[in-house]
Amino acid sequence: MNEWAADAVVVGGGAAGMMAALTAAERGRRVLLLDHQEQLGRKLRITGKGRCNVCNNTSSASVMKAVISNPKFLYSALDAFPPSAVINFFENSGVPLKTERGNRVFPLSDNAHDVADTLLQRMKRAGVRVVTDEARRVLTEDGAVSGVKTRSGFFPCSHVLLATGGLSYSRTGSNGLGHKMAEELGHRLVPPRPSLVPLACADADCREMQGFSLKNVVLTAFDGENRMIYSELGEMLFTHFGVSGPLVLSASAHMRDFEHQHYRLEIDLKPGLDMEKLDMRILRDFEEFKNRDFRNALDRLAGRSMIPVLLRRSGIREDTKVHSVTREQRRRLVELFKHFQISVTGPRPIEEAIITAGGVDVREVDPRTMQSKLVPGLFFAGELLDLDAYTGGFNLQIAWSTGYVAGMNL
Repeated sequence: MNEWAADAVVVGGGAAGMMAALTAAERGRRVLLLDHQEQLGRKLRITGKGRCNVCNNTSSASVMKAVISNPKFLYSALDAFPPSAVINFFENSGVPLKTERGNRVFPLSDNAHDVADTLLQRMKRAGVRVVTDEARRVLTEDGAVSGVKTRSGFFPCSHVLLATGGLSYSRTGSNGLGHKMAEELGHRLVPPRPSLVPLACADADCREMQGFSLKNVVLTAFDGENRMIYSELGEMLFTHFGVSGPLVLSASAHMRDFEHQHYRLEIDLKPGLDMEKLDMRILRDFEEFKNRDFRNALDRLAGRSMIPVLLRRSGIREDTKVHSVTREQRRRLVELFKHFQISVTGPRPIEEAIITAGGVDVREVDPRTMQSKLVPGLFFAGELLDLDAYTGGFNLQIAWSTGYVAGMNL
């Protein structure tokens, strides 16, 4: 038996777990952090394409607007540890930061390892004991936490924080054990599902255009009742399976019921022009190219990879002379540019998702402390909770804030 007297055991060495562990230890608590991976913060080290979008340099109110699931639950946590506190924490710890487009905050070095290693250094200075072992069960006595059973031993304690993450990026160590342990202790799970994930499409047109990216387009998503559920200007990408890119990832967060809903996407390829102005623009090109075949008249309006698809969808024969294109055909072309349709068949696997939506039902967790309402001494933080947000540093903000509050109350 491996017995070490700890006040608190933190299960999970990701962003939320490390923040909680060092916060508790800096308050004088004896903290043990358990993780089955030797390298802590593995997902943190690859986030933001290895640059680590630490947070978003905005107000707590704006963060809540970017949270999709249960934003009100975060009111107390964001009040205790808002984006400004996150920025101060890292800069005071020796990680200079910079703010980029969309208020996204990155380390000045553009190196995510600087963020993860700084957390490790602060944990070490605060006296956190790190053990490489796999937690199997949280044990209770008289209904309250009494310790953690691991693959190789037992660690007695009065407080346990589960911060094991979701199911996305499984290669970084997220294996679903936290969900299992929470359920064993009586907590309800909102079924985990992928969020911020690429989307699969049945349309062969996407595959034909794979590798082709669109910039400054408006992507709008609709549900099965033709209700608009998302619309934003930005960038996206066609792939061999469907679509990806920032706009698609954000849209996917609103597609929560593929079992009962059929979703579709609509791309406005020319958002800066209304129907009338786009028609005039096309007329100008057509006047210049009036003696060309139609297939050679769209070079100024669309990327080369997309032109064959636009030609087919327009219903206009490729060898039609431009001066022969009718007003009705031109109207259909304008409609196509403003409402390019894509049918979505489903999300890509959860392993490809940036984050996991769903998780421990927040109604069973005290938002002021992150402690379970069912089991005294049991705490939750980070992606394990049913909380998710858009891209832009908001999901890491959830991890920092919930981890900090849990650490203050362990």
